Amino acid sequence: MAAERTTPARDSEQAIAAALQRYRVMAIVVGVLLVLLFVVAMPLKYWADMPTMVTVLGTAHGWLYALFFLSAVDLALRAKWTLKGTVIALVLGTIPFLSFVGEHDVTRKMRAGERV
Repeated sequence: MAAERTTPARDSEQAIAAALQRYRVMAIVVGVLLVLLFVVAMPLKYWADMPTMVTVLGTAHGWLYALFFLSAVDLALRAKWTLKGTVIALVLGTIPFLSFVGEHDVTRKMRAGERV
């Protein structure tokens, strides 16, 4: 007989911890790309007439933001976040430097057992 794998329940602490880790990684990646886009690529485009970097980083940020969005929604559903907390976390991923603040705040609240 084949041994059955047991997976943790969708809202178990183990599943929430894994979802939080995915969210944190994506928030940092999206935040770094957004900062690079605004601090490096945009000045190169407008002051040095080099638009390639904006195209590359902008596209990468767009696709990775979609993954960030999915990881944030997954975590929100697993941890039963409020609608307000979910929307704020998603919006912070679109503002340079604030994705880091949002990630830190979400992590702090999740580890303290609070709802976001």
